[in-house]
Amino acid sequence: MFNLLMSGNGWEPNRRAFGRGRTLEYTEADLVTRFIPNGAMDVAAVAQLPALFVAETSHDNSQGPAHIGTLTRIRSTGPGLDYQLEYTYDPDIPPIANSKLTELRHELGIEEFEFSRTHWAIKDVDLFKVLLRAGLGQRPKPKVFNLTDDPVDENLVAVMMPFEARFDPVYAALQGAATGVGMTCQRGDDIWDHDHIIQDVVSLIGKAKVVICDLTGRNPNVFYETGIAHTLGREVVLIAQTAADVPFDVAAIRHIRYLPNAEGYATLATQVAARLETLRSR
Repeated sequence: MFNLLMSGNGWEPNRRAFGRGRTLEYTEADLVTRFIPNGAMDVAAVAQLPALFVAETSHDNSQGPAHIGTLTRIRSTGPGLDYQLEYTYDPDIPPIANSKLTELRHELGIEEFEFSRTHWAIKDVDLFKVLLRAGLGQRPKPKVFNLTDDPVDENLVAVMMPFEARFDPVYAALQGAATGVGMTCQRGDDIWDHDHIIQDVVSLIGKAKVVICDLTGRNPNVFYETGIAHTLGREVVLIAQTAADVPFDVAAIRHIRYLPNAEGYATLATQVAARLETLRSR
């Protein structure tokens, strides 16, 4: 089953109100009874279902694409009032054009006229099975390494930096920052699970909640790993000793600059700990 959320003015991440009067339209009666027993929505059960966020099809096809995501919170402020929705999009599933959804409407249990009416329905269809059969929602597979399906460890910080002795005090400062906020810190040379170190690094990035990348010295390996972390949608914290270490493509992203001395490491630890606290709350 999945939530079908159709909106006349599209969807902006990550919250919006939705009219109660159009809730569970075009939904089988048994599903309405199941998810709105006694007139009150079972928000916990509804939020367990994946969600398809779709903009109504406009006359000139100028609507934005649909997104697959999750309803993270459904709140009602009182009887008869709108639902306040909070949601996230799945970064691993690319946007889907309305024209493609229209082609798949029979498999998805969607009537064609539903694309022109704002409403919220629940469809008794395996959304992901339909999309996979249609060749949609499949994450590209790299050729050099494998992406794992390991769950993200909310307390894990991965550190990407050159494996040189002069960076040991930096790593120690980062470990202290992570420990101070109840997280653990690892870097590629802390583990040996695969024959190729790049696979260990990618697996570490994939499992980490936050990835810290030290761009000092413009190390090409760290640049490569930073790109992987960004592509996988991880929270990335960039650090560097000088502005010249930060390449043009990421210069617009905020970074933490530090001095390579005892005072600088202490300041770095304080700033990183503050950032980790912020990112943990997301």
